[in-house]
Amino acid sequence: MPVASQIAAAIAALPCWQGPVSIAPLEGGITNRNYLVRAAHGKFVVRFGADNPTHGIWRAHEQVAARAGFAAGLSPEVIHAAPGVMVSRFIEGRTLTEADFADPATLRAALALLRRCHVTMAAHLPLPAVLFWVFHVNATYLRRLAAAPCRIAARLPALAALNAALEHRTGPITLAFCHNDLLAANWLDDGTRLWLIDWDYAGFNTPLFDLANFAANLDLPPEAAIALLAAYDGATADPARIAAFQSLIAASLLREMLWSAASEADPPTDFDYPAYTETYATRLDLACAAFGIGGCAPA
Repeated sequence: MPVASQIAAAIAALPCWQGPVSIAPLEGGITNRNYLVRAAHGKFVVRFGADNPTHGIWRAHEQVAARAGFAAGLSPEVIHAAPGVMVSRFIEGRTLTEADFADPATLRAALALLRRCHVTMAAHLPLPAVLFWVFHVNATYLRRLAAAPCRIAARLPALAALNAALEHRTGPITLAFCHNDLLAANWLDDGTRLWLIDWDYAGFNTPLFDLANFAANLDLPPEAAIALLAAYDGATADPARIAAFQSLIAASLLREMLWSAASEADPPTDFDYPAYTETYATRLDLACAAFGIGGCAPA
């Protein structure tokens, strides 16, 4: 039986449908496969994805975070979840791009949603809870990349030194429940409000990392990144907070680069991982230069 037929049969057999369904693949998703299902009682997104220990993705935790996101008013409702599969209500709208956040109203709405995540999500989470510490994530990737043939092997020692320097520069932190993967494609706009999706990497972290990750993925220039930090909560951007924020931007870029480099050897989906690796390597170099952070590894 062709793979597509197997997937269609698996989707049709899920116990959450009322009557027959139609199934179509959805674009996007570089660690999972997504499908749009039309049923008598509405439209739904079916998300298939196995646990991925290489990247620290545990689908049971993702499902818990997605349910908490709905309870907190951030994400679509999850109507069914089982090992390796999650079904959520389809949001009529569009996936955002980096350019969309140039609109001040869109950016304000995104920051308000992030603040709600950081303030309210924890109340909707059962134990146990996961911690996402970007420097530990980066160190784990670096060890794995060093243990096998790797296209960027010559850069690994300098990247490891940079990761350690960035962690030291970040200093003390506060904790909240964070999304930790704020690519533009993980935001939806239904024409009235924004939604957050894809909680693969969600966990307790410093809210500064979510802001830094957001700024890094939007490729904001240094001045705009600092403005984003100030707009989040109105707090004074003192030198220590700015240094921590800049360090976390660089760490986020490093994490995205290493995530892609680790995916090159065993690509989970049909995606140009080497090009993605180099895009983020360039962004990392530029950020380190702009922030005056030493120890940056040349591409």
